[in-house]
Amino acid sequence: MKLMPRFLLLLFLLSALTMLFVAKCGLHIDLESSQTGLPIPDHDHIKSRGLFSDVIEETEKKYQNKIDELQEKITALEKSIRDQTTKMQNVSSPKPSPSEIIIEGVSDVTFNQVNVSNEMQQYFEGKLKAAEILHGVEMKSEYEITAFNRFTINRIYLVDPGLGKRVVEKPIGLKRRDLHEVLTFAINILNKQRPMESKQFSFSDFVEGIYRTHATSGTHYELFFRNLDFLTDKSRYTKVVIMRPFGPLFSVSTTQVNTGQEWINLILPLKNRLDSFMQFMTRFEETVIAKDKRVFLTVVYFGNEGLMGAKNIMSATAKNTGYKHLRLVNLNEDFSRGRGLQVGVQNWKNGDVILFLCDVDIVFSLEFLERCRLNTERTKKVYYPIVFSLYNPKVVYTLQGYPIPQEKDQLVISKQTGFWRDFGYGMTCQYRSDFLMTKGFDETFNGWGGEDVALYKKYVRSHYMVMRATDPGIFHLWHEKYCDPKLPTEHYEGCIRSKALSEASHPQLGFLVFQDEMKNRQNQTNLSLRNNNPTVRR
Repeated sequence: MKLMPRFLLLLFLLSALTMLFVAKCGLHIDLESSQTGLPIPDHDHIKSRGLFSDVIEETEKKYQNKIDELQEKITALEKSIRDQTTKMQNVSSPKPSPSEIIIEGVSDVTFNQVNVSNEMQQYFEGKLKAAEILHGVEMKSEYEITAFNRFTINRIYLVDPGLGKRVVEKPIGLKRRDLHEVLTFAINILNKQRPMESKQFSFSDFVEGIYRTHATSGTHYELFFRNLDFLTDKSRYTKVVIMRPFGPLFSVSTTQVNTGQEWINLILPLKNRLDSFMQFMTRFEETVIAKDKRVFLTVVYFGNEGLMGAKNIMSATAKNTGYKHLRLVNLNEDFSRGRGLQVGVQNWKNGDVILFLCDVDIVFSLEFLERCRLNTERTKKVYYPIVFSLYNPKVVYTLQGYPIPQEKDQLVISKQTGFWRDFGYGMTCQYRSDFLMTKGFDETFNGWGGEDVALYKKYVRSHYMVMRATDPGIFHLWHEKYCDPKLPTEHYEGCIRSKALSEASHPQLGFLVFQDEMKNRQNQTNLSLRNNNPTVRR
């Protein structure tokens, strides 16, 4: 019924404006005829009167159209008022306003959405009932549980940090905006429930919270604030439960993608390591030359030591296969991965092309090459695959009593064989034009590491979309890693950290550390068996 006074007031204002408009039109016409300042002779009076009558008739017709338009709006408003009145009379009980829609059967949960349709209301209600928020949900195994991350104003304690990540971090970027929005929302809810003259909630009253995200329902937050009515009692809290539900699915775009004409320029910086390069070329022949045929290989070789060996390997491949898309560039300089990749990019003279910046210890499949093409887009998107890094096969297999299998049989994704190298940014696919737009690598980096992270940061801080995803078609083979003590402290420690993480899994490293203890235990077991077996000769 609150709508009636508003509609009646609007109707009154429109009517008043209409009368003023008509009055003003009449006054204007009188002035138009009287302000000419010309005397009208008697013999021309009839003729002049006819002239002014035409002007008045045309002007009146123009303003009559305006009046009719206003009258139509008034009629439409009157009809809307009647419809609203009829709807209100047919409703037996009042419904909540669209700005605060309460889920039936759940009195303390509200969705603060404006103009939420009934379908959307039912959708969110279903998501809430399906989520493990208001009640427990029966699950088939303990692995289905989604654990919570605990957080305070300036710390997040991550439940699943992954290898190489922090176990506690300061919320930044999207995480910070998300938690700030949730806390602000909760504080507004709490303050609406308190009298204006009483103390209001603020960020300083927040104690801690937890959150977790379900893949199908959304993010569930539980927040604990100080109880402002019992400030001296530290055991009293005010709890707020919030859900950020996922909305219904909707289509963003549908496009046709054709990778048939997309060539890749694979750039490989190299120095010595001819055995590894020989294996790389064997894999290149099996994957690219025999199947894909749309990859150009640019090898940037540093120094003269081993140079002829590298040339002979590439020449043999070209001769045996007839593949002509191979090039070797020699730099008589100290090895620098960034410098080598930069020279490889600049050496390409055949227009724009997708770059695959690679290392000699990388194994990639046909599927990866296709993802390299699918996940790059000129001026818009670059691809940074998360590579699966293999552990030391001597630890993975020999320590467990198994023979080391052939290389292709080691390419298995499991906890025992390796890990997702989520801290590595060296392997990337991007268009040459985009690489040059960002000015590429900082060539001041020498030896191992640093240049790839610097380039990655350039893209992160730009308008480009960085496609970062695990890719089961690209592996990093284990190899002995040398960390040059002459490197700057930050780079040297990063090298050592990478070396430690890539050696073996946590349990396998435990076996190495406690080898002596395990041998002592085995010796004691054997001794006990001999003592208890009379057939064993002493």
